[in-house]
This record gives sequence, structure tokens and C-alpha cells, in this order.
Amino acid sequence: MTGPLSAVDEVVELCSDLIRIDTSNTGDPDTVTGEQEAAEYVAGKLSEVGYEVEVLESGAPRRANAFCRLKGADPERGALLVHGHLDVVPAEPSEWSVHPFSGAVQDGYVWGRGAVDMKDMVAMIIAVARQFKREGYVPPRDIVFAFVADEEAGGSYGAQWLVKHRPDLFEGVTEAVGEVGGFSLTLGQDRRVYLIESAEKGMAWMRLRAKGKPGHGSFLHDDNAVTILSEAVARLGNHRFPLIMTDTVRAFAEHVRELTGMEFPDEDIEGAFAKLGPVARMVGATVRDTANPTMLSAGYKANVIPSTAEATVDCRVLPGRRDAFLREVDELLGPDVEREWIQDLPALETEFSGALVDAMAAALRTEDPDATAIPYMLSGGTDAKSFTQLGIRCFGFAPLRLPPDLDFASLFHGIDERVPVDALQFGARVLDRFLRTA
Repeated sequence: MTGPLSAVDEVVELCSDLIRIDTSNTGDPDTVTGEQEAAEYVAGKLSEVGYEVEVLESGAPRRANAFCRLKGADPERGALLVHGHLDVVPAEPSEWSVHPFSGAVQDGYVWGRGAVDMKDMVAMIIAVARQFKREGYVPPRDIVFAFVADEEAGGSYGAQWLVKHRPDLFEGVTEAVGEVGGFSLTLGQDRRVYLIESAEKGMAWMRLRAKGKPGHGSFLHDDNAVTILSEAVARLGNHRFPLIMTDTVRAFAEHVRELTGMEFPDEDIEGAFAKLGPVARMVGATVRDTANPTMLSAGYKANVIPSTAEATVDCRVLPGRRDAFLREVDELLGPDVEREWIQDLPALETEFSGALVDAMAAALRTEDPDATAIPYMLSGGTDAKSFTQLGIRCFGFAPLRLPPDLDFASLFHGIDERVPVDALQFGARVLDRFLRTA
């Protein structure tokens, strides 16, 4: 006789099912269709075990989100938000070893777009939420489960819209956990640290515009918008912003030094980070602001000098650096280039301490006695940028115990994205223990 299904029993199938729903987010609302189906799938799985789930569109057709709340034992305590996004970046099937929306389970992995960003965590959340309901379990405090749209394009139809238009959904929430944290990094002699995201760089997408005198391409021309813009973009793209050690990055380095003896000298901090292996790309980008040109647009005919030229720049700004960053940018661009924000989301940083952090670390140690939880800063951005506007303290905690040789950082938005089956099951067990004690 077998007992009821547990979170571990279901999490792989749930992840595979979610990957098979193509929720590609191109940034164009007219081309996005799968988020509605994914939200309804989530709602069905949670309603099946007794949750009252609200599915709502957020400002555009088919941009759907799903919410439910599990009442806790102490209504006076602040609630905990556990959130995941349903959309993924697009994928080109011809570049993959397996179809990116197959959800194939083979060679010890679940394969497909979203396997690590972030349908693995969404599957863990659903699996644990279902287990709690089947058991009739009452957590220590209210838990709000949120599954949102549009994170991959900044959240205008997801977290941003919900914070602005439906703050009631987050009533009483004081803390939150989401993506890109809780994964293991193996250092030296099988010593595993688990990186908990306690800070994020700001994410700001900037449009640059230069104007000049239009004319025939064969004439002498000293007021060319394309030339003005190109020179400014080159200055910005080639600029190296100053090295800044934030509290979070310094704490990360100190923890690694204590565990391994590795030194992080101020005169070569980037060289020291490079010794950490593939994860160096993720943490190495958190010691400087960056401004990377990503798009250029000008003209409509080969022999016509256009009156305007535009560029898009992806800016990632360290906590506390916004004003200084903008001063440097304006100096580099010069007076003939205008700038405006397409997207402007703040940097975040919170202390790596308190009961919630203790609960994360304890849950990891229960499943991996050698686990050491340490803070780190994410160079990218998550929906935490929106939720902090409601005064919610946010962390990244999507626990995975990973093989030492897996280049985890390269899987985000990469080809052949995949998550180990045993890492998924580990994550479900850790999330279960965490939510029982958080």
C-alpha cells in the first residue's frame, strides 16, 4: 500500500509539464500566448487539492497571473510571498540537442527552455503547496503563492502591474523568496556553498537619440546623426566603470576566504573572482556598473543621411551608485545625445541576517549537512525589484544541489537549458522544510 503523493514524487512531472507550455516572451504583447495557459495549468493543479486560486489578466489579453494564499497559524505575523514567473525567453529549436519545449526527461536531467529560469522553482512551489494541502498542514504564518507573467521583459504585465493595480494581493506580506538563489557552488575539496541572493544590481534600459541635418549621402556632411550617435555609443560601450565593493560582495568574498583560504586582494579582486570557475561570470559582474549597447537603429535608404539615430543600452547599476553612474554616462555621451529610460528598476540590497536567513540555512543543512549558506549579489534582475516597492524584503532562494562540473550560469537563457532530476527533488525537500519553519 502506498501513501499519498509527496512534493518529491510530483516535482519532475510538474516541471516537464510546465516546460511543454511555450510561454516565450518576445517583449511584443501580440506574440505572447502561453502565459494564460500556464496560469490556468497552475490554477488547476492547486484548485485540485483545495486552494482558492485567482487568475487575472494584467493589462493585456493572455498576460495572466495566478495567486492563492495558505492561511498560517499566527495571523499577526507578516506573511511570506513565494513567487515565480511563468514566462521564458525565446529559443531556436534548431540550436538545441532536444526540442526546447519538449520537457524531455533523459540522462538524469529535465530539458527545455525554463528548466532553470524558472519553471524548476515554479514546479517546486506547486509541489510543496499541493503537499501542504493534502496533509492539511498549517504553516507558521500565511504564505502567498504567486505565479506571474512578463518577468523576462521587465514585468510591465506581471509584477509591476500587480504591485500598482492589485496591492491587496500582497496584504500583510513582509518577506519574499524567489529565483536565482539557493543553488550550490562546489569549492575545493567537495565543499559546497549555497548562494543566497540578498542583493541585485539595478536594471535600466536606456534609449539614446542623436539628431542631425538630413541630406544626400553624396554630399559633404558635418552634422550626421549616425556619426554623432555612433561615437557616443562607442565611448559608453568601451568605458570601464570604477570597481566598487558593496557590503554584499565583500561579505561573499569573506565567506569564501574563510572556507577556502582564497584571498581577494583589492588590487585584483576581479582576478580572484575569476578563479571561482563558471560562476565567476555571475559574481564577477557585481563589482562594477555596466552599460552595454545592445541595439542600433537609423536611416531608411543607403544614400539618405537620416535626421535621427537611436541606440538601446542595457545598464546594470550597483546599489548606491545611481547618481554617480548617471554623471559618468552624461559626461561620456556629451551634449548632443539625448537619453531616456525605457525601463528603470532599482538596485536592491538587504542584510544577510535574521530569522528568514536562518531558516534557509537550516533547511539546506537538513538535506546537505555540508551546506554553508552565503550571500551574493545577482548581476541581473528579478521580480523582487517590483515587490520591494511594497516594503517587502526579498531574497533569491530556489534551492538546487548541483553537480560540481555543471556550468550552471551558462544555462540561463542558454542553449540546452536543463536541470538535474535529483537537484529538483533536493529543492522540493529543502523548500518543504524551509516553508515549515520560515
